[in-house]
Amino acid sequence: MRITISLIAGLVFGLGLVIGGMANPAKVQNFLDVFGTFDPSLAFVMAGALVVTFFGYRFAFRQPSPLCVERFNLPTATEIDSRLIIGPALFGVGWGLSGFCPGPAITSLPLMATGTLIFVPAMLAGIGLARLVLHKPTPKHLEANGGKA
Repeated sequence: MRITISLIAGLVFGLGLVIGGMANPAKVQNFLDVFGTFDPSLAFVMAGALVVTFFGYRFAFRQPSPLCVERFNLPTATEIDSRLIIGPALFGVGWGLSGFCPGPAITSLPLMATGTLIFVPAMLAGIGLARLVLHKPTPKHLEANGGKA
């Protein structure tokens, strides 16, 4: 059931991106070009997502538990560290330069657009590099995982 719900959610998300025009990197780049060819449609898509998220969370947290798992798993970290600053900054630079963020890029992949065919492998390489750099196993980590990285 969990896979089916994830599949449906992913299809709805991808469909929303395509209908909202967010699979077109020019839309995103025009949104960021405030003094040139500004296109505010991305702001409306974001506002719509915020409204859906607001009511979705209010509904979900009124339930005794999630549908597919035992309990809600919410983040507990509250400190602002270098990873929290550098990660979003790199994300924003990549988003601004390419016009893609991961969701629309993957949604656009079947279109075989040159930008997508360059962005997605570069994104995956960046994810892999970040994992190598940031998740070096420490003795404490190895001990907690029975000697496995």
